[in-house]
Amino acid sequence: MKDQLKKLLFQHAPVRGEFVELSETWHQIQLHHGYPLPVTRLLGEMIGAAVLLSANIKFDGSLIMQVQGSGPVRLLVVECDSSLKIRATAKLAEDAVIKENATFTDLINPNGTGRFVITLDPHDKVPGQRPYQGIVSLDGESISRIIENYMKQSEQLDTRIWLAADSLVIRGLLLQKMPPETGPDGLAEKNDEDDKAWEHLLALASTLKTEELLETDIETLQHRLFWEEDLFAFDPVHPAFSCSCSREKVGNMLKMLGKKEIDDALKEQGNLAIHCDFCGKTYSFDPVDCAQLFTDNSSSEPPGPSVH
Repeated sequence: MKDQLKKLLFQHAPVRGEFVELSETWHQIQLHHGYPLPVTRLLGEMIGAAVLLSANIKFDGSLIMQVQGSGPVRLLVVECDSSLKIRATAKLAEDAVIKENATFTDLINPNGTGRFVITLDPHDKVPGQRPYQGIVSLDGESISRIIENYMKQSEQLDTRIWLAADSLVIRGLLLQKMPPETGPDGLAEKNDEDDKAWEHLLALASTLKTEELLETDIETLQHRLFWEEDLFAFDPVHPAFSCSCSREKVGNMLKMLGKKEIDDALKEQGNLAIHCDFCGKTYSFDPVDCAQLFTDNSSSEPPGPSVH
């Protein structure tokens, strides 16, 4: 089945839901990497979370998640734009030893110094509109719990996320309680029936186990969990792998480093080979190419965070 994200609205509860299922996209992301299975699972869950959250971006832009760690996994980066184009990578410590049963804390945050950064980056640079960045404490023992805490604290939205990933598939479910209506005084009105409906749906979804998510397609999961619920399902949309790196962006990055630093690197290496961690593509610049960078007066956009 084609990779898909499927949105749901529950008719008799102020709750929206989303299912995500990725296999081909996930295969494309992994093509140029050979991560240990615990890292694969972690990166896969982070991709699932990014797609679920990106589905509701209200502008033309990207959601970028970065986890910076002090353990054997030093960096995880996932970028998903409003059209659900995805790319992702992980960086391990040079001396990384990954145990088969390593937990999120073991991989990322053994010393309690890791952090999670979420950035909303508009593509169209409207005057006065700047990227929004939130730094999230690693308060929780999984990607799901950390994002749930973030959504509650920063967006004031009750959100629950279930995620599972292995080397073959990523699947996830998001449930989110819609903001309550406000009364004449402008304050949110408490509704006990809405609270009961929310708790009921949480109870149904909380029966999901990791093995069930990995082994069951989302159509079956939807029926199994919510067959008694009156809901409206939107037509699915289809996420896909896409890397936005380009020779032009790499050239811009080199220009930002400055001519002296580039000249010094050329003396040491002869030619420069810049490798994209997301898609595996390598861009080569010889001394003539580099000289041209600093004689070309044309302006262009600075590079994104994709090339290292």
